[in-house]
Order: sequence, then structure tokens, then C-alpha cells
Amino acid sequence: MNVLVVGGAGYIGSHMVRQLDAAGHKVVVLDNLSTGFAEAVTAGQLVVGEMADRHLVERTLCEHRIDTVMHFAACALVGESVVDPAKYYQNNVQATLELLEATRETGVNRLVFSSTCATYGIPAKVPISEQTPQEPVNPYGFTKLVIERALEDYAAAYGLGYAALRYFNAAGASEDGRIGEDHDPESHLIPIVLQVALGQREQVTIFGDDWDTPDGTCVRDYIHVDDLGAAHLAAASRLEPGKGLKVNLGTGCGFSVKQIIETCRAVTGHAIPSVVGPRRPGDPPQLVADASLAKEILGWEPVHLDPESIISSAWKWHQANPQGYKIYQRAKVA
Repeated sequence: MNVLVVGGAGYIGSHMVRQLDAAGHKVVVLDNLSTGFAEAVTAGQLVVGEMADRHLVERTLCEHRIDTVMHFAACALVGESVVDPAKYYQNNVQATLELLEATRETGVNRLVFSSTCATYGIPAKVPISEQTPQEPVNPYGFTKLVIERALEDYAAAYGLGYAALRYFNAAGASEDGRIGEDHDPESHLIPIVLQVALGQREQVTIFGDDWDTPDGTCVRDYIHVDDLGAAHLAAASRLEPGKGLKVNLGTGCGFSVKQIIETCRAVTGHAIPSVVGPRRPGDPPQLVADASLAKEILGWEPVHLDPESIISSAWKWHQANPQGYKIYQRAKVA
């Protein structure tokens, strides 16, 4: 395949680029570097620009004879989406529709889309299957659902072949520690806890310990970033014109906030102080995937099923890069 990875300088996209390159595919990355890092792009060619720039996208698709697009370029902070929904509608919806138009105009009819379990909102029961009603409770989840519906319509009207992959909690880093997770601000639990171990934070806050869960803290399904990449490769190989796939990507195993903190303590050997704070509005008590459809349709199963292996890979990255990619940015300025 000749693949355009939109958002390929970001956390998940950069891991995808490495897997595509290792599998022998030609890779081109399009990223505006607003949250991604050029240093994270370890293969292929980097084109710096906006996916909303239809002329740039069309030119890139044609020049590199792209036949498949993988779309990772979303704003993805739930809290931010509530206080600044315009940003999410402009990027996650408006800019993505420009990307879809560019692919349509150039005849590229294969697309893998990063969707999210946030489209399900607060589910009535877990594990969550693809038949669970999609009732998002924040603009982030809703904008992802809007694009899922747009993909359906583009498939029916224009012959687009697509896969919408609904992630649960992406975590971990490359096994060699070369690339990993670096967000500003950081909102994901595992890197926040590891920042406490590194002395970059005083403590980690647990948002509520009175949830209806075994230990009172929220339960999530953590999936290794490289397992997500493997699912994208499997989905891309099964794209058919005019047809779509919609599958959950998770391990089917749920771990509580307290369990993750305890595992981080064991992996790092640090005490990692924690305090209990108030619940965050809109937090579901449990989000755990039923990923059996991905196994059936894609022949895909995650390799990393235990939090120890996921956290160990993340710890390797954070130890080697305590300032993330920012140290490279400062070096350039200096």
C-alpha cells in the first residue's frame, strides 16, 4: 500500500507509521505539528500542513500515488471539547470532511478512521459491543460519531471503503523506547502516574472512590498502542469499495484506577502518592470492550493483555525521555 497517515506525528499515528514501514508499505505523513512532533516520525516523508487544506491534500495524494488513508488527526480531550466545542467541530468534523472530499476528488477510496468508545457515552452495561447504542455525552464523542455517519453516506454514494475503529484507552509505547506518549496537557492516567514516579508531579488524583465498581474507582480497558496499529493493518487489508467496518478495539479486560496506580508502583519501584478528589462530571464508571467482532472480522487479537507489559513499555519511554519530545524542540531553539 501507499499510505497517507494523517496525524502521523502524534502518539498513535507515529506508532502506526513504524508498523507500516516495517511491513514494507510506503508511508507519507501529513501533520500540522500542533500536538505532534516531527521527531516522532521515524519513517516515510513528513508533509507539514492542514488536512483542511484540500489543495495540499489532493496534491499529496496524487504525487505519492496514495491508495489508502489512515486518519488519526483529531482533537481528543473530552474536557476541552465541553468548554471549546467550536475547536472540535472545526477540526474533527469540518476539516475531516475536507479530507474526505480530497480523497473523493482524487479517487482514493480506502480509509481507516480512528473512532472512539466515547461515541457510546455512558453505557447501561459492560462489556460494550458494537450493538450498544451510541449516545455520546460530550462534543468529542459526538464529532467522532458524526464522521462515522458521514463515512456510511460516502460509502453508499461514492463507493468509499472504510473502517471505523472504536478505540478504548490507548496506552504504552514502542518496545524499544524510541517513541511514546507526549501530550501537553497530559490527560491520560498512565503517563500522569509515571510523571509522579519521575518527580514531575507531587501526586496523582483519583477522581472519586465511591463508584459502583469493585474498589470504588473507575474501570477502563487499556489497549497497547502497537496492538491498535496491528488492528489498523488488518482493517486496511479488508477494505472493500462501498462497504464499511465498525469494530471495537480493546482487550476485554478492565482495570481500575487503583489497580493501575499499584501496577505503576510495582513497575517503577516508586511510592507514587495519591489523593482522592471529587468525581469528574460525565465519567462513566466502567468502559470495557467486547472486541469479539474484531477477532471475527479482522482476525485480530491484542498481544498485551496485562497492565504490567503496557506500563513497562511506557516506563521505558518516560525514563529515556523524561521531557518527552520537548527536549528536541528546545534544542532547535537554542
